Amino acid sequence: MHRQSVSRWARELEQAGVRALRKARRTGRPPKLSAAQLRDLERALMRGPEAFGFAAGLWSASRVRDLIEYRTGVRYHEAHVWRILRKLDWSCQRPSGRALERDEQAIRNWKKYRWPQIKKKRSARGEPSSSSTRVD
Repeated sequence: MHRQSVSRWARELEQAGVRALRKARRTGRPPKLSAAQLRDLERALMRGPEAFGFAAGLWSASRVRDLIEYRTGVRYHEAHVWRILRKLDWSCQRPSGRALERDEQAIRNWKKYRWPQIKKKRSARGEPSSSSTRVD
């Protein structure tokens, strides 16, 4: 601890007793969003981006920043938005990258029937390899 902090604590103890020491004030800048606003933000995030007019179903830092500004009037930098999301136990997720038009049945059929037909097969005659590193 710094000497000045200890001196301040001793002075507070002498003037107001132990109760004054228990009422330690938070240092640093006070948060711009209250606990109630954070709960409201999380409920809004759970509704999804489409509920707020975004085309894709993914939250980005800029979208969350816009949502915070729309709901609370407070504007944050995108880098700080990630801190807020981590505070809410949200993590960065990557989309699966699958097309909406994807046809799982057609893919299974292609893998089962078409792929074996076009897959390169080893020659049954035992022809020499074209590899320069393989000794025949």
